[in-house]
Amino acid sequence: MEPAVDLEGFFRGDEEAIKEAAKMIKAACSNHGCFQVINHGVDLNLINLAHHHINNFFKLPTCQKIRARRAPGSLWGYSGGHTHRYLSKLPWKETLSFGYPLNCSYPVVLDFFKSNVGNDFHQAGVVYQRYCEEMKDLSLSIMELLAISMGIDRLHYRKFFEDGCCIMRCNFYPPCEEPGLALGTGRHCDPTSLTILHQDHVQGLQVFANNMWQTVRPRHDALVINIGDTFMALSNGIYKSCVHRAVVNKYEERKSLAFFLCPKEDKVVRPHKDLLNRSQGQTRKYPDFTWSDFLHFTQNYYRADDSTLSHFTNWLLSSNSSPSSSSSAADH
Repeated sequence: MEPAVDLEGFFRGDEEAIKEAAKMIKAACSNHGCFQVINHGVDLNLINLAHHHINNFFKLPTCQKIRARRAPGSLWGYSGGHTHRYLSKLPWKETLSFGYPLNCSYPVVLDFFKSNVGNDFHQAGVVYQRYCEEMKDLSLSIMELLAISMGIDRLHYRKFFEDGCCIMRCNFYPPCEEPGLALGTGRHCDPTSLTILHQDHVQGLQVFANNMWQTVRPRHDALVINIGDTFMALSNGIYKSCVHRAVVNKYEERKSLAFFLCPKEDKVVRPHKDLLNRSQGQTRKYPDFTWSDFLHFTQNYYRADDSTLSHFTNWLLSSNSSPSSSSSAADH
């Protein structure tokens, strides 16, 4: 993978450093949709605490973990696998997922931990509340850099996402006796817009780039940024949704922390007019849709893989009830 993008100059307002960061981001996103960032402004001690607390949760006996289990139809809670909706092979992992609305002053994450995991995890709730706040700030900064890299109004994506509702997911991959027969997570693209991932010290994340699987080696000081399907649609396909997977190993467990940025559910996903006016983006590649439509599709009809967006597009175009494209929530 390419060298990590250093964000220090961006936060300092150094125009030359911003130009260099944008150039690196453009190269990565036009090719495979993944890059790492360093000097990202997130306290490394906070990241350590987030790993510590989630490790405590996953080490609980199963009978305690399932008190927080995901209810049918819900996105939030504990899951030991994702096959309750599908007949596909069980992923070799456990997850704990919860929501984080970007413009909510109420400590919704802390409340999730207290209500679903228990009072013993009050401190974990405090840590993850703060972790999500840091991820929000970073994701909006990266949206600014993405806009700069595409040559459009630098605040366009920041404004588009600032009232979104995000998903935080903690992943735990136990050791696997037969690692060649199981995948932690199979080949897929994230249907969301942007993923910010922190890996522990154990290798496992692989990105499909330049026609081969490449391991993204863990760096404690770095965060991995993936473009998702919704942002690929926002860019009219100019930036690629990252095809990736997680492999397991025989000897070590692995943990990762994934923050998924999503727009507000009723916002219309439509490329910026300046992208459509350029030769590379003359033709619309995807119809207008809302995040609510796309989420509904992935939860009820189709399990995310590396062709979710094209299947969703076909489903949307063949559906009788196409979504309204005149939503007042869309700001273009």
